[in-house]
Amino acid sequence: MENIKIAAAGDSSILIEFGKEINPETNRKITTIMQLIKDQQIEGVVDMIPAFCSLLINYDPRIVSYGKMQKRLYALVKMDVRYQAGRKKVFEIPVCYGGVYGPDMDTIAAHAGLTQEEVIKIHSSKDYLIYMLGFLPGFCYLGGLDERIHTPRLANPRVKIAAGSVGIGGSQTGIYPLDSPGGWQLMGMTPVKTYDPDRKRPILLEAGDYIRFIPVDEGEYRRIKELVEQNEYECTVREGEV
Repeated sequence: MENIKIAAAGDSSILIEFGKEINPETNRKITTIMQLIKDQQIEGVVDMIPAFCSLLINYDPRIVSYGKMQKRLYALVKMDVRYQAGRKKVFEIPVCYGGVYGPDMDTIAAHAGLTQEEVIKIHSSKDYLIYMLGFLPGFCYLGGLDERIHTPRLANPRVKIAAGSVGIGGSQTGIYPLDSPGGWQLMGMTPVKTYDPDRKRPILLEAGDYIRFIPVDEGEYRRIKELVEQNEYECTVREGEV
């Protein structure tokens, strides 16, 4: 069972820990166990919350006891399953980089010793794994930012960052789903709403999905934004090999 540990996390939650390393393999273990729990429709499970190296399972103790739930989970993690390493779902997120959309692009490029065009090429050249969601509804913690464009957070965080802003904070990159205070360096903006409370599925993305940032010019940004406001835009979603 490797380094997997299962323990109580309150009177109606159980935490499964998958070691301490943050990497794609650990994420695949977490998503596989989540899928097994869904497939087996384990009675009493209310919600599952994945994190970098753990999975929190909330259950209803009126339906199933802690002992029975723990026993069932131990049986699942002992199963001889191949952790999912096949297909991945990639959401293509359009981004208008620089200018008024990315006010810190000069800082990011100067810190990296690169041109803005080189920064954009690096940032948009790979699929980013969503390890977990948190901080704000729909905020994705992404892995895999190229070390060449790691950039320190702002010394003085902004009081308000607009929803859709794409930024870099240290070794991470991501999208602000809501207007929020924040200290990340802003490099661009997407018209896509990763969180929309009026949508049937408010949070667009899930842990285990991938994001690919697609550079667009201002005209294309405005065109997509108008479609988004009319509820007529859907992100391109493609499948690929993990």
